[in-house]
Amino acid sequence: MQEETMDRLIDAATEASRNSYSPYSSFPVGAAVLTESGRIYSGTNIENASYGASVCAERVAIFKAVSEGDMNITALAVYTNAANLAFPCGLCLQVMSEFCGDIPVILASDTLVRIYQFSELLPHRFGDTE
Repeated sequence: MQEETMDRLIDAATEASRNSYSPYSSFPVGAAVLTESGRIYSGTNIENASYGASVCAERVAIFKAVSEGDMNITALAVYTNAANLAFPCGLCLQVMSEFCGDIPVILASDTLVRIYQFSELLPHRFGDTE
């Protein structure tokens, strides 16, 4: 992945985190996906007093792309301003497995950036036939 593309994704995820609605966890997260069309869709975490109604930033970004008919996701970035990186939760990983394939997943904070292949984060996804 080109550094310029990675920087654009991290910037979009960082910007999205500023819109986080996280009054319960105080843990803002932003995510951005790049699609084959070249468009970037971003999302942030949105919490709810009924915790099951909360949604993670990764799923918001993916659902925005899918709802626009832009389903060929080629990369995903997750940003948080915490000291450590924020790995996608199990629900997000499963949604990613449906729409993303083995894409680069960029995890970023203010001081760290790491790139993983999706298969490193979820090596045995639900639905595998092995």
